[in-house]
Amino acid sequence: MRLPDLLATRRGRLAAFFFLYITEGIPLGFAATAVATQLRRADVGPAEIGAFVASFYLPWAFKWAFGPFIDVFTSARLGKRRGWILGTQIMLVLTLLACTFLDLPAQLGLLTGVLLVHNSFGAMQDVAIDALAVSTLHEDERGVANGFMFAGASIGMAMGGSGVLFLMPLLGLKGGFVFVAACIAAVTVLVVLPLREPAAAADEVKRAAGLASAGRELRRFGVEAFRSFLGTRGAWAGLWFSLLPAGAMSLGLALQSNLAVEIGMDDDSVAWMSLWSSVISAACMVFGGWLSDRWGRRRMLGLYLALMSLPVAYLMGPLLEHDWIMPVAADERRVAPAALVTAVWVAVLLYAVAQGLMYGTRSAIMMDVTNPAVAATQFTAYMAMMNLAIAYSATWQGIAIEALGYPKTLLIDAVIGLLCLAVLPFIKPSGTPAGDGGGAVRARRLALLLAVGCVAWLPYRAGVFDAGAAAPIFETLFTLVFVASAVFLAAGAATLGSTAQLAGRLGLVLAPLLLAMYGRRWWPQLDLLYYAVPAAAALVLLALAREPWQALRVEQPAAA
Repeated sequence: MRLPDLLATRRGRLAAFFFLYITEGIPLGFAATAVATQLRRADVGPAEIGAFVASFYLPWAFKWAFGPFIDVFTSARLGKRRGWILGTQIMLVLTLLACTFLDLPAQLGLLTGVLLVHNSFGAMQDVAIDALAVSTLHEDERGVANGFMFAGASIGMAMGGSGVLFLMPLLGLKGGFVFVAACIAAVTVLVVLPLREPAAAADEVKRAAGLASAGRELRRFGVEAFRSFLGTRGAWAGLWFSLLPAGAMSLGLALQSNLAVEIGMDDDSVAWMSLWSSVISAACMVFGGWLSDRWGRRRMLGLYLALMSLPVAYLMGPLLEHDWIMPVAADERRVAPAALVTAVWVAVLLYAVAQGLMYGTRSAIMMDVTNPAVAATQFTAYMAMMNLAIAYSATWQGIAIEALGYPKTLLIDAVIGLLCLAVLPFIKPSGTPAGDGGGAVRARRLALLLAVGCVAWLPYRAGVFDAGAAAPIFETLFTLVFVASAVFLAAGAATLGSTAQLAGRLGLVLAPLLLAMYGRRWWPQLDLLYYAVPAAAALVLLALAREPWQALRVEQPAAA
């Protein structure tokens, strides 16, 4: 029996992206719920668990690097996006099955490494899926489609989290790996293989031109992507919106698992709470996207983001009332009152409603300001920065719990989650995705900001101020500065061309060195390099901040 091509109809597209996103949610749910719960039960501290959960989101934070390759290098036989999805899903299955050969908990470090590789393939798959969505979904179905997509991710997280916790008594942890691998394999066979992605004529030209031409195309593509990010006010606002937490996040990260263990919930109770949260959130994702298509995305998204802070603020009351302030070691824990356990359930489920309403709508509004010509790069960069916001939120919340306690951490999170509302009004679609005339000003401002970030690294590295327990947050933020600076220098050199030859050439030399700054974690002895590269990058960025950027002042042909 021939399986249907789901991309051919509206209902088919909704179903296809729902199931594809299930395969994205499974590994994240496994890490954030199943593994995090077992770590806390083994008396691992909240800060360490927060860092552990953050490490699983980091591959998703830098998935933008796959975008240009997925947009440029395609397969005539497998399809422009479908080939990438198929290959990455096969690797997801293989890395999960590889975990069954590990001796746990003795090889917990190796397990973490394998799962990091697994999530890297998951992030690469996400790039291809999102690009396929941008080029396939109709404008009037993006809201509900994104609702279905993130509903699928939520169901996948339930399968990887609650599902594994439920199956542990029957199959053990190794059986859980086989279970989630089988789920991904089923989507590969039943959904991905039957897809028929039409090949554009331009893609055929790229494939026929050979590797050298593909390299030139990659350079041209980089220029177009650079213009797309800076060319319109909506796309520019999207960058800053993506870097801010999308509402309060604490009840969706490790704080929930930490608190559940401390108030005496067993594995089954934690699994049921996670399962109900995922189901409720999934339903609300679809409903929230549907509402946004009819009542306006920005208006509804602002409401959803505000609602996310309410259950977080509510939970502070019962915690303070029952004097449940600081995390305690396993041998010092007391029995939680039934009223506190109920309050945790109420807060978590209400949060699932608000978070579900938000997810699909947030993704849809970013599609509105994405240039379809560079979809895999631009939209993926937005999503990657949102994952970076999750990573640094998980990190600072773990640190804050140990330093300030649960109620104050919840209060800070409820306030910080509202900051993105200040940017939301500026995220508007543009009829000229390649440029509205303001790209030159935005390029200069971004160059100046990145230069300041590189300069700020120097006293931090020299130990002028001690970040203390917050050091992981600073390290993550400076890594973002270095990566963003590298991308800006490389893309900026291609965009400026002969108008800034010296700065462009220096930028191309410094770009890979800035990426190499990530190695400071493993080779701290190269201290001179870690001072010289950011200092030199700051000088070049300051020079670029003085350039007129004429290439970004001119309207693109498509907008004429």
